[in-house]
Amino acid sequence: MTEKQIYQIGLTMINGVGDILARHLLQTLGEAEAVFAEKQQLLERIPGIGSVLAAEIKRPEVLQRAEKEAVFIEKNHISCYFLADANYPARLRECPDAPVLFYFKGNTNLDATRIISIVGTRNATEYGRELTESLLKDLSQIIPDLLIVSGLAYGIDICAHRSALRNQLPTVGVLAHGLDRIYPSSHRSTAVEMLECGGLLTDFPSGTEPDRPNFLRRNRIVAGMSDCTIVVESAEKGGSLVTADIAFSYGRDVYSFPGRVGDSHSKGCNNLIRQNKAGLITSAADLISALCWDVQEPVTPVQAELFFSDQEPLAEQNPILRIMQKEKEMHINQLALALDMPVYQLTTLLFELEINGKIKTLPGNIYKLP
Repeated sequence: MTEKQIYQIGLTMINGVGDILARHLLQTLGEAEAVFAEKQQLLERIPGIGSVLAAEIKRPEVLQRAEKEAVFIEKNHISCYFLADANYPARLRECPDAPVLFYFKGNTNLDATRIISIVGTRNATEYGRELTESLLKDLSQIIPDLLIVSGLAYGIDICAHRSALRNQLPTVGVLAHGLDRIYPSSHRSTAVEMLECGGLLTDFPSGTEPDRPNFLRRNRIVAGMSDCTIVVESAEKGGSLVTADIAFSYGRDVYSFPGRVGDSHSKGCNNLIRQNKAGLITSAADLISALCWDVQEPVTPVQAELFFSDQEPLAEQNPILRIMQKEKEMHINQLALALDMPVYQLTTLLFELEINGKIKTLPGNIYKLP
């Protein structure tokens, strides 16, 4: 650890100086060491600093904490990425509130050719988990070096990490605390596995607790690191929607899987699509097409062709409608058995039929023809 890096760490430990103000100091004075070397009277004259923050910069405890953090970093083989360094991830650097410095432990390329973030509710349903697993399984066969980013939280986040690992895709977890702990602790074994195929990233120093505001701050990194953010499943409110809004504000693509009308677990996703904040996707093929990614092997959505071909009248060639013409009402599980199809995939097809007015939904996952 060099003296220069200690000053860089120290810049992030000044009380009252966040990422945007730290950027301003760097633009004014050139480098982190110059911030601490500048006279207090001159620091006070810098717009946005004033006497209080100038005094905070001059407190000796700031660099003492930085030196302590440097010892922890070296001991645990953690890498530091500083905004002005050449190896700082290009996508993240573009964001106006990107962290001036962050810590990373792992072995993946944070400037990978293709990176996606996957987020969603902590209270994931079987439908949401199956969607996540299916998406990553299909993507791994087409883009084997695709980097998956998420937040290591309960629900869709941890499902995305574990699915990525199962399909040998590198995956990075962005943490809301320091690298001296894992939260939630039940995800520790997955986090350790990620160090071999991906890694863990945070802009919080060691000793930082996973307090609620930290999760919101973490979301900007999840959104900023990637080419797009995918919301798999979300209630009307939740952290995944915050991440989607941040990605949208950065001008990054946002995509969402639709859910059944009235389903509380998919309300947030449907709202994103309705508000034109997210594009609707139902498969890996949809995502690749929307992003205009040039891949070696195009994905052919077999079920979509089977169910929505223009060659025949919809009622004649659509298996769902053919089956339902024989029954007045059918539960989704009955349909799934009759079609030999996973419920999560059938739900997407039923949603499309519903918005096109071909079927109606009744309480209790019952469907009928209009």
